Amino acid sequence: MSSSGTTRITVLTVPDCPNARLVRERITAALRGRTVPVEWIEVADEDEAVRQGMTGSPTLLLDGTDPFAPPGSVPSLSCRIYRHADGTVDGAPAVVDLRRLLA
Repeated sequence: MSSSGTTRITVLTVPDCPNARLVRERITAALRGRTVPVEWIEVADEDEAVRQGMTGSPTLLLDGTDPFAPPGSVPSLSCRIYRHADGTVDGAPAVVDLRRLLA
């Protein structure tokens, strides 16, 4: 987050990403009614994935940084899996993790 407290959220997805709706719902829940602009970018090819910093779909960037990227992540158009604190996995960050990052 910037020093002014403003957070820029960018979501990178491949066209027709099956987890786009899930990540949208979780971002909305995490914001709890606050209005924060969310930019949605469809990434169609490997070159754009490299330029945008996409490490699987969906990739969520906060102020241009992927806070969920595992060490050694490489740009990819593949489906992305997020591991949660309770050991479960699915296609979007957990609401509790998003709230912590957006606080």
